[in-house]
Amino acid sequence: MDNLRLHRTANTGSAAQACINLIERSHQDGVGTQGSPLFTVVDLIKRLESDSNTSGQYWMINDCLHDKLGGTAISPWPLWFSEQSRNDERPLFYVTQSRTSAYISMLTSQTAQRGIVLNDIESSPSRWPKGAHPWLPLWLASNRQCTPFDPVCGDEARAILTGALRDLYVEGAPGFCYITLHDEPGDGLECDRSQAYLGMYRLNPTHTDEQQVRLLGAGQMLQEVRAAAEMLRADWGVAAHVWSCPSYTKLARDTEKHSRSKWLRRGEPQSKSHLQNCLNDSNTPVVAITGYAEFVAAQLGSHVSAPFTALGADSLEPGQHLGRHWIVATALRALASQDVIDFSVVGEALRRYRLS
Repeated sequence: MDNLRLHRTANTGSAAQACINLIERSHQDGVGTQGSPLFTVVDLIKRLESDSNTSGQYWMINDCLHDKLGGTAISPWPLWFSEQSRNDERPLFYVTQSRTSAYISMLTSQTAQRGIVLNDIESSPSRWPKGAHPWLPLWLASNRQCTPFDPVCGDEARAILTGALRDLYVEGAPGFCYITLHDEPGDGLECDRSQAYLGMYRLNPTHTDEQQVRLLGAGQMLQEVRAAAEMLRADWGVAAHVWSCPSYTKLARDTEKHSRSKWLRRGEPQSKSHLQNCLNDSNTPVVAITGYAEFVAAQLGSHVSAPFTALGADSLEPGQHLGRHWIVATALRALASQDVIDFSVVGEALRRYRLS
């Protein structure tokens, strides 16, 4: 198992492209565009299985106890013992319900750190934020073989799937992709599918209000971020621009890569990272929110020139719940720190929302 090697061939790329074509066709047909990430992914895998152009063109391992796919659980054993399979890699979907980093580490070691891990942990009760043991997001962010995503809606999940298939199996990039899944619908979100896999995109980009604060959110927490933006406008007269960030980790790594390239190639024209292109050089405060621990969003802090605040599940005192009210109060505090508003407004918000 430790010596498992998978070899990419021309068939690998063509099989991945067939999967991509079906996924993109389903979007054009309007299939499940407002579905949850979990519903959308399950539906797409069923379509891949039933379509004559993609059936048999991918591998799937399913270790879920409660199988939403309606099939039989498959183990990675054929990869260990079949030389033919190892020498002709196919796109791999690993469907699981894994709450710990130890379990994810074990299952990815079985597949040579390859594939697209689809983790359905948010749809069942848990004492941990987002259903994940606190070490899991730390492991995901620190493991350079892994690119983790936290989609808010089915369209984001669809865009991430096609991006991962293209990167890993058409282009041959190393590593694996991790996508956490939940079963809440997208609630009318308009996804920028060209930028979702890059890590972030702005919601409602045609909005003309001059921004006073920028709110970044990921996964289910984005719904609270959107609600906070509306409260800032209605209650305090503050215009907020909202960004969906399916992967804070991808954004941070991409910016680090551009920084290294700039240092190594001094004097040469340099492109900007996607994060830099999105946020530009504006001094407008940025508040980044995640349903995981604060450090996940804080990865962007050193790459943002504007005043930056990260909020996560562990940012508040025990018993306090991270939601729209705390996001509003934090955004107001960021504005007060820049003398845009008076600090008394922050105190008024804390009292109004009973946060103090």
